[in-house]
Amino acid sequence: MNGTTIQAPTIEYALLSPMLLVFGAAIIGVLVEAFAPRYLRKSIHVPLTLLALLGAFVTTILTALNGLPTVAAAMGAVAVDGPSLFIWGVILILAFICTLLINDDDQFVAQAAAVPGSVDEEEAVRHGYAQTEVYPLMLFSVGGMLLFAASNDLLVMFVALEVMSLPLYLLCGLARRRRLLSQEASVKYFLLGAFSSAFFLYGMALVYGYAGSVDLKTISTAISSVSGQEPLLLIGTAMLGVGLLFKIGAAPFQAWKPDVYQGAPTAVTALMASTVLVAAFGAVLRVFWVALGGYEWNWQPLMWGVAILTMIVGAILAITQTDIKRMLAYSSIAHGGFLLTGVIAIGTIKQDQQALSAILFYLAAYGFTTVGAFAVVTMVRDAGGEAGHLSRWAGLGKRSPVLAGIFAFFLLAFAGIPLTSGFFAKYAVFAAAISGGALPLVIVGAVSSAIAAFFYVRVIVLMFFSEPAADGPTIAAPTVGTSAVVALAAAATVVLGVFPQPVLDLADQAASALFIR
Repeated sequence: MNGTTIQAPTIEYALLSPMLLVFGAAIIGVLVEAFAPRYLRKSIHVPLTLLALLGAFVTTILTALNGLPTVAAAMGAVAVDGPSLFIWGVILILAFICTLLINDDDQFVAQAAAVPGSVDEEEAVRHGYAQTEVYPLMLFSVGGMLLFAASNDLLVMFVALEVMSLPLYLLCGLARRRRLLSQEASVKYFLLGAFSSAFFLYGMALVYGYAGSVDLKTISTAISSVSGQEPLLLIGTAMLGVGLLFKIGAAPFQAWKPDVYQGAPTAVTALMASTVLVAAFGAVLRVFWVALGGYEWNWQPLMWGVAILTMIVGAILAITQTDIKRMLAYSSIAHGGFLLTGVIAIGTIKQDQQALSAILFYLAAYGFTTVGAFAVVTMVRDAGGEAGHLSRWAGLGKRSPVLAGIFAFFLLAFAGIPLTSGFFAKYAVFAAAISGGALPLVIVGAVSSAIAAFFYVRVIVLMFFSEPAADGPTIAAPTVGTSAVVALAAAATVVLGVFPQPVLDLADQAASALFIR
């Protein structure tokens, strides 16, 4: 008896240790902000954040090597299974890389409380103040992402959604330049995010009214046994979908994404575009495959429409953009549509495993490329800060051929050109969709990819075949962190494009047992 009472909590702590490390470091970061002198804060925050993320990644690997549990941890609220551990590993690696990008003080306002252009702001800049709160805020958000992707309970998932989102609302408003645009992005993200959270909460209440529980397995069981209350389940499923699809940026819930991506500090945009997408798809898969897997005949047709609309909207509207970050935002929307084709490919156990493996690989490949692309954006600057307008990128290949070549490589990966990670990612997802009977979706995806290739190639042509303006942008000398981010992202994009099999095998292994139910 004594052995049982001691061992069970020990095992649960070991399973949850990646999250506990991240949240623990975030709390220590808050204490540093409260009690440490201003001049010491950054020198404490940076190693603390990097060590916490690295430690969480190592414990994730050790958990996977020690064998996966067959039941959910934390009284059934957190499912530490193969997909969770793969997603955790991807989120932690991407967050570690984004921390190196966030370490660039030039991106963040010196004093967030100061009115843009005021004397207080000028004084803060003159004294060299730094907004070091970004590190604990980022850690809280990353901890929320880990919990969001592994939640086995709708109530825990809602709490994780808020823990993930609230710090991001603040981080979006901390840009050093174009302060009003940054604050506008923060307010838009907060208001629309609050609406989406309300939809999720109401959907959860309706599903609870139907199933009598918010546990995903219990909801799945109730679908096959409870009758006479289908309207509650149908409306609840739709409202849960709205809350989750908003985080992905799927159409018609994508309106926030271009504005927020454009206004937020680019390092924060990189964090959102990579890690949030990974976590959100983890939650989508749990809700629609675990809880609502027996209800697919009702939600699949709607998901077909969302996937088609997302791919078309993302690809077509990206062509009309003149700002580089807005173009990448619409590119992210289109990629969300490609991933949704894998979510729809539910069927036999073998089909589910193939689709899940493809989605996991796609999330890893897309995440690295996205962080690298935004890291390049931080280095192309003019007098007002980052050179966002596409016209300012004209002739960049003649001013800085190496940087322009790396960015062109990332764009080709987004387009899915062979020998890049994007090619194998799209191939894996489309093959899973065809196996699941979603050939029309794959055709729409192929057409959307062709349209998307146009605006990627347009930027490449602009960089290498246009004459640079006399007052064109300068290339900022990259910090060690920014250089490391670009190098790591480029290396990952090459390796996953030339030799993807090890990561594909890892994704297959993570997907082999599917989810804890």
